[in-house]
Amino acid sequence: MTPVLVVALLVLGAFTGLAAGLLGIGGGMLMVPFMSMLLDHIGFPHDEVVKVAIATSLTTIVFTSASSVRAHHARGAVRWDIVRALAPGILAGSLLAAHFAHVVPGRALAAFFGLFIGWSAMRMLVGRPPAPDRSLPGAPGLAAAGATIGALSALLGAGGAFITVPFLVRRNVPAIAAVASSAACGFPIALAGAVGYAWAGRDLALPAGTVGYVYLPALAAISVASMSTAPLGARLAHRLPTRTLKRIFAGLLAALAAYMLWRALRG
Repeated sequence: MTPVLVVALLVLGAFTGLAAGLLGIGGGMLMVPFMSMLLDHIGFPHDEVVKVAIATSLTTIVFTSASSVRAHHARGAVRWDIVRALAPGILAGSLLAAHFAHVVPGRALAAFFGLFIGWSAMRMLVGRPPAPDRSLPGAPGLAAAGATIGALSALLGAGGAFITVPFLVRRNVPAIAAVASSAACGFPIALAGAVGYAWAGRDLALPAGTVGYVYLPALAAISVASMSTAPLGARLAHRLPTRTLKRIFAGLLAALAAYMLWRALRG
């Protein structure tokens, strides 16, 4: 990697870590579009760029989720009974989605990503949290929910909080326990997805430094930077007007959604 690319990846990691700590939002929605631009610039095969960006983004969560889970566990906030019930579905959904992504054209993944983060931006602007209106399903229902969470997360390069937290809150799990349990679910999502993408892309002729679809230099730079800035974001969250920041972030997401949709239409 060139020094310029290293700096760009460190800045990207720092920004996504800050956003995660400040707004409680995973970095995948930011990381994948920007990393796609960088991978295009350094000559990755065009149809594989989005897949490499998603796989690498997902793998960073293996490292960044560990510290978050420890902090939540120390406060007794994680509902491990829920995490254990969701985990089998999460593992299966993440692994299968990684293999599905391998056979789907890159432009289709870009279109799906663009539509999803566009919807996420609209939901953030509306700002209405889900109202608790039902109880948790039994073990089969939680396993099915876990499969959906794992599959969508693996296709988006995210840790799943955007689905897990609303799902749990709607089922009368207190918000702090929902956030903490979602953080604990992020680790198996990321681990299974990383393994799936590494295996699915094992025979591809990609540039040096890749293991399957996972680009190791970007993984290292982004993980180090994001883990350094996430605590700062968490501290700033208590001092800054997060409602205004969320609106700004939603505008950025909308712009990134437009870029990913343009990328999909461009082919």
